[in-house]
Amino acid sequence: MPKELNEQQIFLKLSSICASAEHCSYDMEQKMIRWQVPEKIQAKVIQRLIEERFIDEERYCRAFVHDKIRYNKWGQLKIEQALFQKHIDRDIASHVLDEIEDEEYLDVLRPLIKSKSKTIKAESEYEFNGKLIKFALSRGFTMKLIQSVIHDE
Repeated sequence: MPKELNEQQIFLKLSSICASAEHCSYDMEQKMIRWQVPEKIQAKVIQRLIEERFIDEERYCRAFVHDKIRYNKWGQLKIEQALFQKHIDRDIASHVLDEIEDEEYLDVLRPLIKSKSKTIKAESEYEFNGKLIKFALSRGFTMKLIQSVIHDE
């Protein structure tokens, strides 16, 4: 990215990016840092993107959570960590994650456990369940949900 871009040109480039997909302010800040945009201009551009609703953290959070559950098959804990890394306000993240029912996570977790259980080699049921639990935890599911699925099988 050439350094000669002025504030308006940077805004237009970022607004175009934001218009095509949901992005958070952190993503746009990182892009401007890579472009070596001065911090003063970064703050103005981010503020304008928010004012003109190209960036909406709650809207981004909802889309992010939905996509991570449906396509990446992540659990609540992993999503929460990813949102933290994106610098999404904890109140927004908690509010959006609280709206997701356990059943939605279970609809993702059940097939994952079923599929994984076919590939696990273990010498005892204890070892088998331990491996299943470790796998599901790595996907970000809570122990409560994992146990409910394993005990139902």
